[in-house]
Amino acid sequence: MPDLNAWTDGACSGNPGPGGWGVLLRAMDGDAVIKERTLKGGEPETTNNRMELMAAISALEILERPSELTITTDSSYVKDGVTKWIFGWKKNGWKTAAKKPVKNEDLWKRLDAAQARHQVIWKWIKGHAGHAENERADELAREGMAPFKKKR
Repeated sequence: MPDLNAWTDGACSGNPGPGGWGVLLRAMDGDAVIKERTLKGGEPETTNNRMELMAAISALEILERPSELTITTDSSYVKDGVTKWIFGWKKNGWKTAAKKPVKNEDLWKRLDAAQARHQVIWKWIKGHAGHAENERADELAREGMAPFKKKR
């Protein structure tokens, strides 16, 4: 069975402002790419964190059957949220430890549901550090944002 990998990224011009998300999906056999797919999208008024979440959600929701995959993100917000914080939020009725509502609750719930179908390994990498796949996801996110940016 091939290894499935997704690199995800979000971008925003202003925070909030127009934003985009991008995903590079690859099925690999060792070092050989068997299949590659890209996804992108955006919104006219959003935040960087929402776009980071949408990238991860989109990577999971596009998969037609339960899969094992590795998602690599440069967002510690997404990685820490889904691997650490979400358990407490769910236990506390979607409230933070400070008893405040969880920001982006709608997307965290959507990510939680999307992830439940799959076996996911979450990895974090430093963004804008020359990692080719992360740079491609960033490029896709900027492309996804482009239609929503005001023409100057």
